[in-house]
Amino acid sequence: MSVISTIEKAVTGALSALYRQEFSGKDFQINQTKPEFEGDYTIVLFSLLKPLKQSPDALGKTLGDHLLKTYPELFASYNVIKGFLNLVIADVYWTGFLHTRYTNKSFGKKAPNGKKVVVEYASPNTNKPLHLGHLRNIFLGWSISEILKAEGYDIVKTCIANDRGIHICKSMVAWQLFANGATPESTGIKGDHFVGDYYVMFGNEHKRQVNELIASGMSKEEAEKNTPIMLAAQQMLVDWEAGKPDVIALWKTMNSWVYAGFDVTYKRIGADFDKMYYESNTYLPGKQLVEEGLKKGVFYQKEDGSVWVDLTSEGLDEKIVRRKDGTAVYITQDIGLAVEKYKEFTYDSSIYVVGDEQNYHFKVLKLICEKLGLPSSEGIYHLSYGMVELPTGRMKTREGTVVDADDIMDEMVAVAKQKTEELGKVNDFAPEELEQLYDTIGLGALRFFILRVDPKKRMIFNPEESIDFHGFTASFVQFSHARAKAILRNEAVNDAYTFQANESLLKLEKELIIQLEQYPAIIRQAAVEHNPSAIVNYCYDLAKIFNSFVTEHRVLKAETEDKKQLRLRLCQMTSNVIASGMQLVGVAVPERM
Repeated sequence: MSVISTIEKAVTGALSALYRQEFSGKDFQINQTKPEFEGDYTIVLFSLLKPLKQSPDALGKTLGDHLLKTYPELFASYNVIKGFLNLVIADVYWTGFLHTRYTNKSFGKKAPNGKKVVVEYASPNTNKPLHLGHLRNIFLGWSISEILKAEGYDIVKTCIANDRGIHICKSMVAWQLFANGATPESTGIKGDHFVGDYYVMFGNEHKRQVNELIASGMSKEEAEKNTPIMLAAQQMLVDWEAGKPDVIALWKTMNSWVYAGFDVTYKRIGADFDKMYYESNTYLPGKQLVEEGLKKGVFYQKEDGSVWVDLTSEGLDEKIVRRKDGTAVYITQDIGLAVEKYKEFTYDSSIYVVGDEQNYHFKVLKLICEKLGLPSSEGIYHLSYGMVELPTGRMKTREGTVVDADDIMDEMVAVAKQKTEELGKVNDFAPEELEQLYDTIGLGALRFFILRVDPKKRMIFNPEESIDFHGFTASFVQFSHARAKAILRNEAVNDAYTFQANESLLKLEKELIIQLEQYPAIIRQAAVEHNPSAIVNYCYDLAKIFNSFVTEHRVLKAETEDKKQLRLRLCQMTSNVIASGMQLVGVAVPERM
């Protein structure tokens, strides 16, 4: 039971005993005491004044006296200031908490709750490599999965490969026009990068042809639709859905190149999936549902043969669900995918980790599934996040200005190597240890820097800022973990040690225990808010307090054996909680740095 739950139980018990009225924790607030006042936790009394017919000072004094008398092992003192009862928690409570939990590496994690959550993330297109924006998506999806798992949910990590559609056909057409039979093997280029190069070539050639048509008198809007290369891509999409053998063969070949490249990147960043879906499989069930929706009157058909849904009564607009040529649109496959997921996993919630430019799309998806009466509709949740930008501005794939995930990871490891060597503290590391360390620091910095920002906010990523051994970075937290481990390598905790008396805590000792105690509540907050930045910020704050503590107080040469054993236990629990919290956001913590 958390300290807040313990206080809540004590206060409700005291109110019942004193006033013969029953209250619950919902009837009053418990907050951490503000730094300018004495106390650890504060009871806000205002909501209790009217039902109890008490003044703030009288209620605070009566309640405070009762709590001190009844729970001496929990409360040491109190003060009342203008309707706020500030409680000082007894040192014996905090030391008891530490001594019973410092060895528990699973502290903060809950038992299974029987509820299943499907988390879909990554969702790449098979016409280009993963880029920096994908990394934010993957880090969010993976981390939310781990956080919910820690809260007791049964997690299924899924990925949908967007392996069909006009964007895929653009790369295919460009390869036919410009490759002269080249392959990733013949060029030595990683498969996803190889195919992505042809997508950029398509964009460049399309722009050239648009300019030619405009010069001949055509409007820009018409020119963009009628370039020979765009018409070829549109015809290829029709041929693909018709199953034309040569188109299908090329599609399979080029997708295989991309998947091989993706697998290398996924492995490097630690992304894993329990189930892979493919749009090429889910769009057909989606098209069948469109037919069913037409019969039910959920959808309607226009004169040109296209099929639409009217959502104006829900405050949205009309949305196409099938083109006039019979081909599926993006939402068609999402309808089919929602059904396929529910059939396979019968989930309680289905989380889609997708950027905020798709907010409208997911409102439409949920409404369509509701109108079709699909059981999958209730659990649909869009975890929307802001785009990642560079200091130079927004990235654009078709213009070739996107930062590839592989390139940014290489740069991060290089920066980690440079900054670590500048400190000059790794001379005793073997070469293979150093390579592993640079990888751990570089990739950890990347994840931490991206996840420290609330998902709802847009962010600017700067590699140089993300590795700082003294700043709000993974490097600082990793160093703090290594610092705790270094102390414990010099002398391990004596688990059998018997303390001679109730230890009184110094300010930083108490602050550190209080921070450690809050870890389960932070996991719960991150799970409820779908916000890994709560974990990142917590780990950073914990590392700051720990570093202040070990700087201010000697551990191995403490004033007494009691103090030494207490501080060693603080080091052990801190290292456990940092490792646990950083694992939830996918950041490895080295034993030494």
